[in-house]
Amino acid sequence: MKPKLTEKLSLLTQLIKLAKVDREERDLEYDFLLILAERLGVDKEQFDQLFNDYIEFSPPPMEADRILQFHRLVLLMNINKDSHKSEKRLLQMTGVVMGLNPVAVTAILEEMRSNENMVIPPDRLIEIFKVHHN
Repeated sequence: MKPKLTEKLSLLTQLIKLAKVDREERDLEYDFLLILAERLGVDKEQFDQLFNDYIEFSPPPMEADRILQFHRLVLLMNINKDSHKSEKRLLQMTGVVMGLNPVAVTAILEEMRSNENMVIPPDRLIEIFKVHHN
C-alpha cells in the first residue's frame, strides 16, 4: 500500500523538524531530504514549502513503515556526523510518538554511538526492533 500525499508530507515534515532542531540547516541535510522527497513523489516546490508550513505528524499505520521512517531519521541525524543532544532527544520522542518500543529506540541510539560513522545498517536496526518487539 502506497502512502497518501498527506502521509508523505507528514513524514518529510518530521524529517525537516529533525534537521532544524540544532538550529543549523546544512546543504548536506537538505540534499538528502530532497532525494527522499523525490523518491516519495513529492516535487521540489512542495518540498520547499514544507520548511514554512506546519503539517501535523501522523505516523504510518504499519509498524514496518514506522521502522523505515525511524531509520530515515537516524540516517538524517548522522548525515553530518555531528549529532546534538537535542536531535537525539527529538529522535527518542519521535520513536515513542510513532509507537515504537522505547527500549529498542534507546538501544539503537546507544549502538549508533559505537558504530563507525554512527551508522546502523538496516538489517541490524530491524534485528534490534525484533529483539524488543512488544
